[in-house]
Amino acid sequence: MVAGMTSRRRSRRFTRPVIIQPGRIDRDRVVTNVRDAAQLLLKEWPDQTSEKRQAAMEACLRVFRGEGSARNARQAFIDAAKDARIFVGEKV
Repeated sequence: MVAGMTSRRRSRRFTRPVIIQPGRIDRDRVVTNVRDAAQLLLKEWPDQTSEKRQAAMEACLRVFRGEGSARNARQAFIDAAKDARIFVGEKV
């Protein structure tokens, strides 16, 4: 059971961190996993009505339910960040 939990947690991590700047005077935020991405989408996103934000939220929820991959959630998060014009880059 512990091994399953460990691999499940690991699968929620992004392969490479995503860097965003949610506010004009905010510091850059480094997002490394699905949980952090979902929290930002839910609580700090500049455009709460964006279709790309909604798609990213759904991608994160699929990961939490075990129906989706962190890779897809990461890409949806990047797409939403670009749409909101808060995408800074990716960390290598």
